[in-house]
Amino acid sequence: MPNTVSFITAHFDKHNPDDLASCLAIGGFGGLKRALGLTPAELIQIITASGIQGRGGAAYSTGIKWRQAADVPGDDKVVICNADEGEPCTFKDRTLMEKDPFRLLEGMAIAGYAVGAKHGYIYLREEYRHLRPKLQKAIDQARTNQWLGSHIQGTNFSFDITLYSGAGAYVCGEGSTLIESMEGKSGRPRIKPPFIKECGLFQKPTLVNNVETLSAAAAILDFGAEEFKAYGTEKSPGTKLISLAGNVRRPGAYEIPFGMTLRAIIETIGGGLEEGRILRLVQLGGASGRIAPASLLDTPYTYEDLAKAGLDVGSGGILVVDDRTSVIEFLESIQDFFIHESCGKCTPCREGNRQIGRIIARFADGAPRPDDLETAKRFATIMSNCSFCGLGETAQSALLSAIRHFPEVFELGAFGEGDEAGLKANANVKASAAGVAVGETIGKHSFKGERGERA
Repeated sequence: MPNTVSFITAHFDKHNPDDLASCLAIGGFGGLKRALGLTPAELIQIITASGIQGRGGAAYSTGIKWRQAADVPGDDKVVICNADEGEPCTFKDRTLMEKDPFRLLEGMAIAGYAVGAKHGYIYLREEYRHLRPKLQKAIDQARTNQWLGSHIQGTNFSFDITLYSGAGAYVCGEGSTLIESMEGKSGRPRIKPPFIKECGLFQKPTLVNNVETLSAAAAILDFGAEEFKAYGTEKSPGTKLISLAGNVRRPGAYEIPFGMTLRAIIETIGGGLEEGRILRLVQLGGASGRIAPASLLDTPYTYEDLAKAGLDVGSGGILVVDDRTSVIEFLESIQDFFIHESCGKCTPCREGNRQIGRIIARFADGAPRPDDLETAKRFATIMSNCSFCGLGETAQSALLSAIRHFPEVFELGAFGEGDEAGLKANANVKASAAGVAVGETIGKHSFKGERGERA
């Protein structure tokens, strides 16, 4: 595929992902081998030098995060892999676990060695329950062959992994909420401080990383930080796995170097739109991400360039929507999703989502009130500033960016009698990756997709 690369995905389709021997035959666990010959400080320095940022959405420096976790005193630390990929239009972590589960286990062991942890957990989203046997088999094989367990490969380092299944809550992608769920409590975010790195799972110092982050760390140790930095840009080094979905000819999970434009991603990698269709919008980073009009397609896909354009990399989801779907109906589906997924703990998120949902419904019906737009903006701002966790803070990203880029669809004059400005397009946006549908109707039904975590 033109403009795609194979760094994190270097082992894809080159071995049997259910067989450790075939993985080792192509150099599997090379990153862990190298790590065990380094001190934890030297290992963390390599990760820091690579410039990699967290791939779950927060984009925090992985090297700094590991150093902070390593500096926390304690002999009983924990590493958690956040595999609760529930952000709509995000499925790249699923692809990593399907095609190279051993790389993930390797990354977790490397992280454990770096921060001084002896045990790790994979928090697997309930909707990925079909992957549980695959991951458990990989864990068992790695343990049998001394890549996990006591005295890994004859060294003094011991690290084991337990597989844990979530129950299907979007909000559990947030780190502290995930931990509450693992402890058998209701999935709701914790008050901070204390921070997870100091007091996380079972009150132990805890490091939480995303599937892609851990897999990338293993690849960096395997191939070198300089090889990783050979891709991308100065401020956005390396590669990124994206989940390209929606109205494109070739939806799927792809590894790309930072720096490609959105246009190149959609047209070259995704194959463009169907003949005769016009781009309506692109949403980056899942349901919690901002949307962009066609005028921003020449923006490079980097952290810095997207930020200048008012956009985010987020979870790596790129949802392409053509002219069969209106902006308002798209927003209505996003709002339905957040109304359903809010945990209800804080008033701004719980009530704000409901009230904004009613406002968007009036726009969808072609009968908004004169003050609806200003009310929606005010509620959205309160949610962004006052919500307890990232769900409420980002739930209105699509709405606020739509108001910025598509002001005409909110103008009262657009809703004259017999003219609803195309709000009832009632179209479908479908996507697939590896033959599995990941998008559903964009209309008056909840957008039931998949999310990448924010830890």
